[in-house]
Amino acid sequence: MFTKIFGKPKQETNALATLDKLNETLEMLEKKEKVLLKKAAAEVEKAKEFTRAKNKRAAIQCLKRKRLYEQQVEQLGNFQLRIHDQMILLEGAKATTETVDALRTGAAAMKAMQKATNIDDVDKTMDEINEQTENMKMIQEALSTPIGAAADFDEDELEAELEELEGAELEEQLLQPATTAPSAPIHLPAGRQQVRPAAQQNKAEEDELAALQAEMAL
Repeated sequence: MFTKIFGKPKQETNALATLDKLNETLEMLEKKEKVLLKKAAAEVEKAKEFTRAKNKRAAIQCLKRKRLYEQQVEQLGNFQLRIHDQMILLEGAKATTETVDALRTGAAAMKAMQKATNIDDVDKTMDEINEQTENMKMIQEALSTPIGAAADFDEDELEAELEELEGAELEEQLLQPATTAPSAPIHLPAGRQQVRPAAQQNKAEEDELAALQAEMAL
């Protein structure tokens, strides 16, 4: 049906050739129009010169020729308008033909794909995928199930033992000695401040820490 309406690809080639021909004709008419306009302008200049020379008859002849040129320009303008209309129609028909051809190609491709794909085959493939998925789940569950001695362990007992370990660790952290706070500095009068060597100060801090640990051990 589409072939009857829009023709065969050969007609599309003819349409392109026609558009090229119309473009050439349009360019030719535009060139002629420019020449006639120049001639009309030249006749006006001649009429002015004859008028200044008091040659009224010659000036009128120039104006007559100018009007003849203008009539030809108007006629060429009408020709160009018709060519433009024809080009617009051809370009629209060409676009329509290309659109229909693309739709026809798409429909044929879709038909071919549907013909190659059977709905029964699709259902069968989906059933096989579901079956393989279920089998894989069963295999993974079987592999994750404890075997041997690990299968006899009681999860509740393991949870209870873990809680005991966490409680013992917390208690041990609470019994650890805290860091000894630095003693408040003793302010002595000016000129009587004593500077204790760094080694003696570290030794005193170690002795205080040992004494504190001994008290906590009791």
